[in-house]
Amino acid sequence: MYSTKFARVGLAVALAAFVPGAHAQGRLTRDNGAPVGDNQNSQTAGPNGPTLLQDVQLIQKLQRFDRERIPERVVHARGTGAHGEFVATADITNLTRARVFVNGTKTPVFVRFSTVIHGQHSPETLRDPRGFATKFYTSEGNWDLVGNNLPVFFIRDAIKFPDMVHSLKPSPATNIQDPKRVFDFFSHVPEATHMLTRVYSDLGTPAGYRFMDGSSVHAYKFVNTAGDYRYVKFRWATKQGVKTLDAKQVAEVQSRDFNHLTRDLVDAIARKDFPQWDLYIQVLEPKQLAGFDFDPLDPTKIWPGVPETKIGTMTLNRNPANVFQETEQSAFAPANLVPGIEPSEDRLLQGRVFSYADTQLYRIGANGLQLPVNRPAAAVLNGNQDGAANSGATTTDVNYQPSRRFPMKETADAKYSALPLSGATQQQRIPRTLNFRQAGEFYRTLDATAKRNLVANLAGDLGQVQDAQTTLIMLSHFYKADADYGTRLTQAVKGDVAQVRLAAESLVE
Repeated sequence: MYSTKFARVGLAVALAAFVPGAHAQGRLTRDNGAPVGDNQNSQTAGPNGPTLLQDVQLIQKLQRFDRERIPERVVHARGTGAHGEFVATADITNLTRARVFVNGTKTPVFVRFSTVIHGQHSPETLRDPRGFATKFYTSEGNWDLVGNNLPVFFIRDAIKFPDMVHSLKPSPATNIQDPKRVFDFFSHVPEATHMLTRVYSDLGTPAGYRFMDGSSVHAYKFVNTAGDYRYVKFRWATKQGVKTLDAKQVAEVQSRDFNHLTRDLVDAIARKDFPQWDLYIQVLEPKQLAGFDFDPLDPTKIWPGVPETKIGTMTLNRNPANVFQETEQSAFAPANLVPGIEPSEDRLLQGRVFSYADTQLYRIGANGLQLPVNRPAAAVLNGNQDGAANSGATTTDVNYQPSRRFPMKETADAKYSALPLSGATQQQRIPRTLNFRQAGEFYRTLDATAKRNLVANLAGDLGQVQDAQTTLIMLSHFYKADADYGTRLTQAVKGDVAQVRLAAESLVE
């Protein structure tokens, strides 16, 4: 009787887990049912240290997120690729030992531009960040510089990436992208104010891939032969000039060609009008990080006032012979690094180092880097073996290391740099957030037309939100960034400016 009673209770609990809405107000758990203590911050080694692999909530979220779609990419599904060459033009051997940057070195590249949120055949006119991923086939292995056209991002911690994308994707109930879902999420993410301001400007609708800049978004580390490191950000500056579309032009272009980004790039290369980008870097010494009133490793921030140095030029000069074999099977990951370039402690980048490589393993398999478009120019030698579609030519029975029978020697100067650590492991947001100031600074750089377009673009989506509290919070974020910006946006969605001003006054940077 006792065991039967509790067996029935256990069955009832188990069945409740499959009833829609049964846990609508329940506690947040991992897939094994264990409660989640903090779903906002990854666990890090102290306030400034790297993210810890033992954060099972972070790892599970990213692993599950990476496996949501097959075979299309979860994000950046629609892409356009081109081959080309990068030529290093500056002597920066004092900063990095990466051979790709030895002055005069010519390195083959493959670039994949992309939209982010929508599917493989969606219109390229849709407002979206644009992916700008470059694969350098260097003499020391492949280096992937995986960035966007905009210099910042919506979030600063990888643990929020699946949530962010879910909110931006079409609703699972209607399959329609819904501003109510988007702003419901971002009303809890004040650090997104900067990125939202940029993506709702006309930069969110470029006239062509040739006419946009690119950015690493994240800071990386340059490491020299002495093992000294500096923090560095990369920016691709288009030599064609930045050109965008306003809302009226977007409607006109989409009515006649929803492939305008792809068509423009393919046609330009076909007629030998080869597009070019100059690569610039900003560099900070480790000791300089503490001198900012925001965290310079926060990907929602730019580095104002830090000088740029041009280090090379990229030219795209050949279209793919087969889009699937090259563009679609190309696999980019921030984990693809070479000696002299390392990830910084940026929490979003730390998650991407794992997640991007993991999603490519799932999408194209364990041997995806043997595909011609992904194959390194440098020789590959390790004990990795078997798996689907393995086209390797292994001739030894030594699939382990170390070995005297078939030595695979380590390269001592390829070791990672040493990072001083202090403090305890933690799950806390970064201490210097400064969520709104740079959004306001960007707004004030816009001319009258660009400001008007930004407000109109943003009001078009924010005006569809029916939850008054969500709307008020979002308006207060933009008002906090800039009073004129927030006032005009509030008036555009018929809000109460006095109420918004009051809400903004209670916000802390």
